[in-house]
Amino acid sequence: MQDEKRPTSRKKFLLWTAAALSSVTALKFLSKPTKNNEPAKKDMVRMLTQDGKLVEINKDIIIHSARKISDKELQQWVKK
Repeated sequence: MQDEKRPTSRKKFLLWTAAALSSVTALKFLSKPTKNNEPAKKDMVRMLTQDGKLVEINKDIIIHSARKISDKELQQWVKK
């Protein structure tokens, strides 16, 4: 009698496990992503300060100039 009961309980276990995994997967894809109040990372730029610290700055704050800095100016700016 126990041999007959065993396959049905195993089948139920496998069916419940498959149902649970499929529902978790469906919830993951159907749930709405949460929105953060922090600014998006794509709007941030990493820059090196004069004392060597790496900081993130919003792109809107940066003043854009038409010319690039020369190697000589860069060497004078960076303190060794």
